[in-house]
Amino acid sequence: QVQLVESGGGLVQPGGSLRLSCAASGSIFTIDVMGWYRQAPGKQRELVAVIASNGGTNYEDSVKGRFTISRDNAKNTVYLQMNSLKPEDTAAYYCNAAIRTHWGTPAYNYWGQGTQVTVSS
Repeated sequence: QVQLVESGGGLVQPGGSLRLSCAASGSIFTIDVMGWYRQAPGKQRELVAVIASNGGTNYEDSVKGRFTISRDNAKNTVYLQMNSLKPEDTAAYYCNAAIRTHWGTPAYNYWGQGTQVTVSS
């Protein structure tokens, strides 16, 4: 079994910073793309940022220049550094990873349980 465990959410004032972490554990052969998604109340889940195993990244337009995604392959962990936070960044943030559990098998998507980020004064 594979688990993704997120941490680092919380309440922060506008303009503040938070760092989210997501650690994958269990039966892991390789991890391909890792990413962060978010879902605000009444809205669909949306992509925030993704990072490939070679370090290539992609960001949703509204977070470019404010958020940075990174990963530590040795620790099977992905991070999201969020700076200059805005009230519209308020959402539940979910970690996602495409993981192969054995050689020769396809990668399956796994999700974390979510961590709440609230930006408010």
